[in-house]
Amino acid sequence: MFGEVTLSLLQGFGGTLKLFALTLLLSLPLGLIISFGSMSAIGVIRLPVRFVIWVIRGTPLMLQLLVIYFGPGIILHANIWGSGDTGRFIAALTAFVINYACYFSEIFRGGIQSVPVGQYEAGAVLGMTRRQTFYRVILLQVIKRIVPPISNEVITLVKDTSLARIIAVYEIIWKGQSFIKSAGIIWPLFYTGVFYLAFSGLLTLLFGYVEKRLGFFEIK
Repeated sequence: MFGEVTLSLLQGFGGTLKLFALTLLLSLPLGLIISFGSMSAIGVIRLPVRFVIWVIRGTPLMLQLLVIYFGPGIILHANIWGSGDTGRFIAALTAFVINYACYFSEIFRGGIQSVPVGQYEAGAVLGMTRRQTFYRVILLQVIKRIVPPISNEVITLVKDTSLARIIAVYEIIWKGQSFIKSAGIIWPLFYTGVFYLAFSGLLTLLFGYVEKRLGFFEIK
């Protein structure tokens, strides 16, 4: 039984990892783009972007999953996500990407604005454009400053993937819960925690290593 449960949970964890990896891959660059919009000097760009960020950060991810999955069908009378497991996964991924991109955008914005303006001025004195100054001087300093808050969000994402089950996306907790109905046992549900703890532990070690590698920006 233990082997059967482990195999089933590994299959479910594969779905969790897929949702996790694709969310990070898409939300990090999107978050950077959104952060530029939230810092824009143009009001018609900045204000709508900040409003969207406020809405996303102020409402539960579970609510966003339900609205994004069921909303188009109710409002547009069309199933834009497609049918079956693939359609539900795409809807869940869309909700996760939008949600985490907004959170990441605020982290990026805080990191960028924390770098002294004088460094942009120094870059201009050296003949660099503002874009060159950002990519050659500012960006690595921003990365150093945002690694701790980014790591917190990434570990939170690991656990938030379990919310995808609300629209029947088959991830590890779904698999663990299925044994309650099929075999009348509950320990596989607790066993899922081992997978989360192990994965979160690996991510913690990885981000700790990254922080140490970026330590050369510290003033001794």
